[in-house]
Amino acid sequence: MRGKFDSKGRTKMQGGSPGQIAHAFVDAINRQDPAALAGLMTEDHVFIDSLGARVEGRERMKAGWAGYFKIAPGYTIAVDETYPAGSVVVMLGIAQGTYGGEIWQTPAAWRAVIRGSQIAEWRVYADNEPLRALMRQAGLP
Repeated sequence: MRGKFDSKGRTKMQGGSPGQIAHAFVDAINRQDPAALAGLMTEDHVFIDSLGARVEGRERMKAGWAGYFKIAPGYTIAVDETYPAGSVVVMLGIAQGTYGGEIWQTPAAWRAVIRGSQIAEWRVYADNEPLRALMRQAGLP
């Protein structure tokens, strides 16, 4: 489901089921579009990574996504299965990207909590060891 943008560049969804809203978020990730992602986030959005680290706030996560897309260019999500249950949507698939010219890929799951027509929480469940191994090879901790 495509949205329109308000005066601050945030996407305003026109209706849409929680599943459609979650998939719009995935589409914005796959376009590597931090502004569109921010438009789909609530002001008090919470991101939780696969290690349990939390980042709170739309603007912090907009910057976080921009930084991540620089670290892992080509990052995309391929969703194979979607399970909506009320305002919660769980998606299963593959996360992939590049780092230092090397391609990495890992099975992943994502949990989106929808409030209104925006994502209030985005949680990632993935084994990011393939990316961490490439980072270690490059000399990063």
